[in-house]
Amino acid sequence: MKNKKRSSLKTLLKMLSLVKPLSPFMCLAIFCGTVAYFAVQFIPILGSYGVMLILEKNADFSSKLHLIFISLIILALVRSVFRYAEQKTNHYIAFTLLALVRDKVFKALRRLSPAKLESRDKGDLISLITSDVELLEVFYAHTISPIFIAIIVETVMTVFIARFSIWQGLLSLAAFLCVGVIVPFIISKVSGNTGEKIRAQSAELSGYMLENIRGLDETLQYDNGENRKNSMNEKTKKLSAAQKKLTNLNGTNLAIANTFILIFDIAMVILSIILLKNGIINNFALVIPTVALMSSFGPVVALSALGTTLQNTIASANRILDILEEIPETKDISQKIDVEFSGASSENVSFSYKNKLQNVDNQHDDKILNSFSMNFPENKIIGIVGKSGCGKSTLLKLLMRFWKTDSGQIKISGKNIEEINTKNLRELESYMTQETEIFKDTIANNIRIAKLDATQEEIENACKKASLHDFIMTLPNGYETNVGELGDTLSGGEKQRIGLARIFLHNAPFILLDEPTSNLDSLNEAVILRSLKNESKGKTIALVSHRESTVKIADEVFKME
Repeated sequence: MKNKKRSSLKTLLKMLSLVKPLSPFMCLAIFCGTVAYFAVQFIPILGSYGVMLILEKNADFSSKLHLIFISLIILALVRSVFRYAEQKTNHYIAFTLLALVRDKVFKALRRLSPAKLESRDKGDLISLITSDVELLEVFYAHTISPIFIAIIVETVMTVFIARFSIWQGLLSLAAFLCVGVIVPFIISKVSGNTGEKIRAQSAELSGYMLENIRGLDETLQYDNGENRKNSMNEKTKKLSAAQKKLTNLNGTNLAIANTFILIFDIAMVILSIILLKNGIINNFALVIPTVALMSSFGPVVALSALGTTLQNTIASANRILDILEEIPETKDISQKIDVEFSGASSENVSFSYKNKLQNVDNQHDDKILNSFSMNFPENKIIGIVGKSGCGKSTLLKLLMRFWKTDSGQIKISGKNIEEINTKNLRELESYMTQETEIFKDTIANNIRIAKLDATQEEIENACKKASLHDFIMTLPNGYETNVGELGDTLSGGEKQRIGLARIFLHNAPFILLDEPTSNLDSLNEAVILRSLKNESKGKTIALVSHRESTVKIADEVFKME
């Protein structure tokens, strides 16, 4: 899975496209935010106008001051209500879209698995579906509406100030563009790919932590804790250095923005005094535009901060888009044909992992299978033996259509599996590897994944066939016993028998077994093989193993080289 290069603008536009279903709420957020900012800005403007009325000793200043006082109270209330409404709406949009993004990510992972995820670091994937998705909240809640609010508010304020003097208006426009556009653009360029490095290093650290937790027993056994700790500290230091750089840039960004704000405020005062001395403006035009400018930097200051805060968000968005836009190795097939199982075959199949897996080593450059042909007759147990790396497991993955052949055909019932509907193919096949995946759930639910609508009686019958029922009944909670994370409370043999129970519950006519006993002692191996032999009637079984003892139950045995 290769990282795609996208411009920041292209990334933001792609993420913005997801807002379309919620565009009415986004418009509401922009409206509320705009009203709130106008309320904030006109409080000091009206206050300054009242002071000027007093100093000018206007004839009806008393009634006007009364109106100004009421207006100030109303503006304060409006600011509070509309600011709250904006934040509430933005966060509703953000969390709704995060749920939508997560749904899209999980669908993409389902679509890409298992082929495109085989070599992907699992810690990296966990980081992507947790912290990377959560970082998008910054974009959806604190980026989109502030951009539109800044454009609307600063345009109106520029026109408002320009009505007193075109020169004051032009100076205001220059101030808003400098603080809200030029400064964040420069800081963003200076930041470079710092945000991308932070996300990549954060994902790497997450993967390393997951690896440390899973390998804790081996670390303790071989007294390797110090080395693992030093390595983790090194990764943490690199991540901290990148985060420190981004934090420093954020501080620099704010410092530069505030400096320009001060410069433009002073420039407005000087310009207004010059215009007053030349008789171009009056006293009101000296004070009001200056106060208006000083109170109008809020929206562009929010934009200025985006120069650095968006770095992490864009990096996360790119990682998510890489997943969403990745082309799967095999796409689900529908609206083609369904078949009944009557044997399978491999016809002149060639296959290599080259250019298919991420971070593969040189051993995958050569062909794993080269013009390989083999038949799996109906109602037979076919044993396949051979040394590691000869293509035994790859053949089963091709039969499952996890990968596509480079050339040649895999057939089920005489039909190319590229023409068979994926749902139908999955119903015809059951696949079991040497390490059965166990979920943190009850034993019953771990078996039920093979048939979600299975009754308790069906589950128990499957367990009896897998020689597992008697063991389960010795447990305090029977089938409702929780097996712990990754099935830590179970032995290797018990895990494999759960895998076997899943196969019997699924009841597919074609069973693919990839080294199902390689990690088991002879007793557990005998239990599983006896169960397979007893329940093989009406089934075709492809039994892959490097053990001669395992394939003794086979009707025919083939050796792969």
